[in-house]
This record gives sequence, C-alpha cells and structure tokens, in this order.
Amino acid sequence: MSELDQVRDHLDQVNQDILKLINERAKLVQQIGDIKAKQSINRFDPVRERDMLDKITSSNDGPFENATIEHIFKEIFKASLELQEDDHRKALLVSRKKKPENTVIDINGANIGDGSVHFIMGPCAVEGYEQVASVAKAVKDKGLKLLRGGAFKPRTSPYDFQGLGLEGLQLLKRAADEHDLAVVSEIVNPAHIEKALDYVDVIQIGARNMQNFELLKAAGDVNKPVLLKRGLSATISEFINAAEYIISRGNENIILCERGIRTYEKATRNTLDISAVPVLKQETHLPVMVDVTHSTGRRDLLLPTAKAAIAIGADGVMAEVHPDPAVALSDSAQQMDIPTFNQFMEEIVDMSNRMK
Repeated sequence: MSELDQVRDHLDQVNQDILKLINERAKLVQQIGDIKAKQSINRFDPVRERDMLDKITSSNDGPFENATIEHIFKEIFKASLELQEDDHRKALLVSRKKKPENTVIDINGANIGDGSVHFIMGPCAVEGYEQVASVAKAVKDKGLKLLRGGAFKPRTSPYDFQGLGLEGLQLLKRAADEHDLAVVSEIVNPAHIEKALDYVDVIQIGARNMQNFELLKAAGDVNKPVLLKRGLSATISEFINAAEYIISRGNENIILCERGIRTYEKATRNTLDISAVPVLKQETHLPVMVDVTHSTGRRDLLLPTAKAAIAIGADGVMAEVHPDPAVALSDSAQQMDIPTFNQFMEEIVDMSNRMK
C-alpha cells in the first residue's frame, strides 16, 4: 500500500469517527430539545451558542483559522436546531409526518379534503330571516352544501353591529334546513358552544380568536367540525399550534382557513398569503380553505383571488354573499350580491373544468 493510500485510509477512518460523534451529538441535542419542550424554553439560545463557540475556538490549535472553525460549528448548530424543530413537528397530531394521508371531513355530503373544490357562502352577518333565506336559496341553486352567516360578530369597534346572537343562529338554521344546507357560524365564547350545537354543523373560530385557548379547547371537546381561521398577525407555526389545541382534545375534524394577514399594504383589507396554502398542506394533513372576502375586503378581487386559491391547491373557498350589500349592517364593500355570486360561481366552475 502506497503512502497516499495509507493517509487516505486514515482519513476515511477519521470521517467515520466524526460521523459517529456528530450523530452522538445529535442524540444529545434531541434530549435537550425534549427537556426544553417540557419546560417551555425557547430552543434557540444565542448566549449558549456563543459560549460553546468561544470554548471551541479557545482550544483550536490549527491548522484551521478560528473563523473557519466557527463557520463549521455554526452549521452543525443550525442542523441541530432544525433537528429539534423537526422532532417537534413529528410529535404534533396535526402533522403530515404523524398522519401521511389527508383528513377528509364529510359535512352534509361535501367531503372537504377529498381533492375537489368546495365552497362556503353566505352573508357576513345574519340580519333577518328574509335576508338569509334569499342567500340560502341562491347557494342551493348553485349546488352548494354549506351556508355561512355570522350570529356572534367580534368587531373592531364596540359600537359596530355585533350580531343577533342565538336568535341569529336560529334564523340561519331555519333557512339552511329549508334548503338542505349545513350551517357554518362563528362562536366567540366557550360558554356558547353547547348552546350552538343544535344550530351549527361547523364551528367557526375567527381570526381574532385563533389564540383564545379556552375556546380552542372547548371546540376540541365536542363532536363538530371546526373551521379555524388564521390570526391577523399569526405565523404559520402559531396557526398550526392553534389547530393542535383542538385536535389534542380529541376533535380531528379541523379545516384550516387562510384569511389574509396584516401587513403595511393598504390596497386590500389584509394581504392574502397565498403561499400559506401549500405550506399548510405539506406540514399538516388537514384540509385548507381560503377566505377571499376578508383577505381582500374588495368584491372586485374575489374572483381572481378565488382562482388563485384553487390553482395553488386549496380545498375550498369561502366568500360572502348578501341580497343587497349596500344596506348590509357589516362589511358592505366586500360582499357580493346574488347576480355577482352567480357569475362568480359560473367562472369558477368553468376554470375548474378546464383544470381537469
């Protein structure tokens, strides 16, 4: 064996030793991650990282420069942090790694998450029987299965219309039953969930309540599908963990809804984070819908954003419909009238057919 071959053999053995040590280090990192998770400690500790780097470089006797050593170990630290985060994702019940197949939720014959596009349509707020009944008829005429309507309305201003409460749910349920539709409505108080069970088929948890943890737990304790909207400034990780609160209580029937997030942009009511759809579908096994009404706040943008949602893989679209938006008690600028809704559905169906 030549001198070169001998050195190469030695190098191969060193590589194996390094690999063994790196994997041994990784196991220690996983143990640390478990301990931090139990104690609710942030996984990344910059002070600890700096201290480790200083200890390593103080022992460096070359030939690598300290800057090179720091770069190498920073990459090892980065990989270790990603390993801890990956372990966390594996542990989540909503994680795609925990359950590879899609969750499909049957609501009145609409199998949300089955690969088809589904729609949730209805007025922003229930204002009276005639109003919601006329929308229910239009929704039924288009072959849809799900009717939305707000009975409890958390508003930015305390002086804005807050909804009709339980009476609103009763009116919504009456109109829905007459047209064989399922009811989707927001509940804002954990104490109201039990009362609402007789009137709603899907419990909606709105953006302002995404981290109302008592409400999330209460929704997880009942046997009703939950439509969970992303918070106004919530990260995707926070959104996923909000869903985890629900599923951890035993309720697996969760629909995630991207409804736009708050940014500096003023052209739209919020900024539709369309990329959240594929991220959520990769990270979780839950169906993902897009609320084009609240993300844009503009009825002229509902159709193009709905098309974008469908094109990127959303399981459904939510939008608001009112018989006469000009006199609506809330959010008049963003609701479609019935003729506009009919045109909206025709164009969406045409697009979906061309995509097949």
